Amino acid sequence: MSGEVFACYSPIDGEFLTNIDACNEQDIHHAVLGARRSFESGVWSAMPLQERKNVLFKLADLIIEHEEELAVLETLDMGKPVSLCLESDIRGGAHAIRWFAECIDKLYDQMSPNHQGIGMITREPIGVVGAITPWNFPFYMAIWKVGSALAMGNSVVVKPSERASLTTIKLGELAHKAGVPEGVLQIVPGYGRVAGAALGRHSDVDCISFTGSHTTSRELMKYSSETNGKPVHIEAGGKTANIVFKDALNLEEAAQVSAQAIFYNMGEVCFAGSRLLLPDDEDFIETFLSKVKNYSEYWQPYNPLDMQSMAGALVDAAHLQRVENYVQGALDQGAQLFTGGKIKHPDSGGYYYEPTILTGVTPDMTIAQEEVFGPVLSVMTYQDEEDAIRIANGTDYGLASAIWTGDLNRAHRVSRAMKSGNVWVNCFHGGDMTMPFGGYKQSGNTRDKAFTGFEKYTQIKSTWIALG
Repeated sequence: MSGEVFACYSPIDGEFLTNIDACNEQDIHHAVLGARRSFESGVWSAMPLQERKNVLFKLADLIIEHEEELAVLETLDMGKPVSLCLESDIRGGAHAIRWFAECIDKLYDQMSPNHQGIGMITREPIGVVGAITPWNFPFYMAIWKVGSALAMGNSVVVKPSERASLTTIKLGELAHKAGVPEGVLQIVPGYGRVAGAALGRHSDVDCISFTGSHTTSRELMKYSSETNGKPVHIEAGGKTANIVFKDALNLEEAAQVSAQAIFYNMGEVCFAGSRLLLPDDEDFIETFLSKVKNYSEYWQPYNPLDMQSMAGALVDAAHLQRVENYVQGALDQGAQLFTGGKIKHPDSGGYYYEPTILTGVTPDMTIAQEEVFGPVLSVMTYQDEEDAIRIANGTDYGLASAIWTGDLNRAHRVSRAMKSGNVWVNCFHGGDMTMPFGGYKQSGNTRDKAFTGFEKYTQIKSTWIALG
């Protein structure tokens, strides 16, 4: 290692936590060479499938054994409530590892339908995977990449976000303890502009899997074009439209879920329901928004180490300032503050922002087009179904959308019209590990989860055997 470090501070109170190794270009080079050696040796890629499964099952068991430690680490590192870390991120991550492991011997290859020869169509591990993970779900997103890539027999080099690295570092330790061979999984913390760029540029990396901003995704694609042309698999955020129609089956539930859709995880969610689309009817809007406002109180932020807390701190001071700037910019452009809009607990040393609802937002406003990544809900109105579709699709993003209606025909019609990779009807963030996750347009070019999620970590080989 280079010996360079960067300081890690907790967003809860601004207190120093620890120093973390800051990998440089040479460190990344050594990690990639180690991953290449491990892959070519076959110590993991050629391991019998049942043995590979058993190692990943052991890793899932170890995650559960260390679940409290992992949950507290994640809370201290990025500010998420410890109860949500424990249930969703850590236990959810263990479940995901088991699901990926169980798929290992259930991914069948194909035979070509012909009588002139034997045509075998097989999937093989792609080789060395460079995984660059985000800070908002640092452990869970690392699992999505690591679990599926390892299940397919690849070696993986993971660069966690410098804003939240601690649980990913711990994941590497647990993987080694579970029996993942040396060099097969390596964690390389550091700054994106140094370690992430070096991983993206390395010609011995066979693919990049990235979750983060579309700005960084473009840089990674550029690095690929300048080096070995490796595929770059991107998930780059969203601007989810949450459309409520008057014929919704349960408006009370729709209001409750609409609050959760944007205020969960302090709004630091790629698919957060940041745009609420309501019919242009004053009475309906007043009634519905009063319900949403009431439910927003459930998501008021306070100490995330309290097991009763449902919202904690934003990740750091810079991000808090970013959220403030977006709200002020919206007000300057003509939006109105319905509720919220203030920093909370300013004397704590941490970075807390209250649930905020803006009305009078129009599609041309910056806040209606750009990802805020904070607890800020933009309320927009539509004239009819066609107008709602137009507004919903009117951004560069296309990760997700949600529809609330009791009309089955409308549910089918509008869901088909949505230009997004995920559409949820009468719910928000529906689905499980069997459902692919990813987006259209600038939200990305790949899918995680389900059998589809394995494809990017493989390459197809066509083998033709002539019959004499």
